[in-house]
Amino acid sequence: MRTSVAHFYDELADDYHLIYADWDASMRRQGEVLDGLIGREDASVLDCSCGIGTQAIGLALRGHRVTGTDLSTRAATRAAGEAAQRNVTLCTAAADMRRLPFRDAQFDTVVCADNALPHLLTEQDVHAALAEMRRVLRPAGLLLLSTRPYDDLLRNRPVSAPPQVHQSADGEERTVTFQLWHWHEDGEHYDLEHFQLLPGDGEWRVKVRRTVYWALGRDRLAGLVTDAGFMDPEWRMPQETGFFQPLLVAHAGR
Repeated sequence: MRTSVAHFYDELADDYHLIYADWDASMRRQGEVLDGLIGREDASVLDCSCGIGTQAIGLALRGHRVTGTDLSTRAATRAAGEAAQRNVTLCTAAADMRRLPFRDAQFDTVVCADNALPHLLTEQDVHAALAEMRRVLRPAGLLLLSTRPYDDLLRNRPVSAPPQVHQSADGEERTVTFQLWHWHEDGEHYDLEHFQLLPGDGEWRVKVRRTVYWALGRDRLAGLVTDAGFMDPEWRMPQETGFFQPLLVAHAGR
């Protein structure tokens, strides 16, 4: 798992911002929503799947003390550089969320957003990651976790996701991103092919990356969160929060 997922995001790191119509606007919007859920100033936050920094930088811009880790060294390195360009501090490191390199009870909040947890393909691995998030949280600390809307997706098992179009600042170039999904026989896991069409010299260049996900429904994931020692897990939906995915909110016990 480590090799394939890290490779996927190492390859995507330079082009990840092209998924968004406006990455900086998405960064600010997501940071604002997560900040509202944290509900306090100057929190110590770990984003344990920081990627190139979308949520981590958004929270740093809101005044929180953010540390970012990611399985991809290239993504984590880029996140730190992007934060510096925006005059905020973001300490980053490459790390597996199942083995976080931090002492017990170090953070007020742990964020695991943008469908990162479903890269773990077994209950054993998901439990290991959630137990680590619980371990590094202070008593009554906050977990913020987001995934795709898998209850809806499991009903229909779509074979693709809608295309996303990024336009350059001068309006001269566009990048198109889309996904093809290949469901396994168990009906829960799926192979994802991630396509990006990039402009160049009058014709499209195509980049394809591949990875695997586990489509975890809301009740099942909430049960795994409870089993890992969290209390009162609650799903907050996009129409309520303004976040782009369903968010599970839970607290560590005291």
